[in-house]
Amino acid sequence: MRLAEEAELDLVKIAPTAQPPVCRIVDYGKFKYEQLRREKEARKKQKIIEVKEIRLSPNIDTNDLNTKTNAARKFLTKGDRVKITLRFRGREMAHMNNSRHILDDFAQNLADIAVVEKAPKVEGRSMTMFLAQKKS
Repeated sequence: MRLAEEAELDLVKIAPTAQPPVCRIVDYGKFKYEQLRREKEARKKQKIIEVKEIRLSPNIDTNDLNTKTNAARKFLTKGDRVKITLRFRGREMAHMNNSRHILDDFAQNLADIAVVEKAPKVEGRSMTMFLAQKKS
């Protein structure tokens, strides 16, 4: 404390939980500024992963499925996660088990660049599955 007062600077605890506590004699305003700048730089370098949703229906045709697959491929190459939702309406609810193959085919078409993060799961009137980009 005496050394800090003589130098007209502040005594800052760097590691207060250590035994004995680690302190440094610095200009506190400059110290806080540098700390904020480091945190800001770290936030800049982070990649925010978004979840894109693609909706399908149980009676989808092959060409429509291919179009949706290409859209998912584009999202995955950008680094986003993809949520595939298979929505059921009316009598389609009775045949949910027969429609699982649509999600399996979708995942199979994207197997070269994607991995199934969460397997198909029934939630109310829809069946959802998550895909993420394969780690190289």
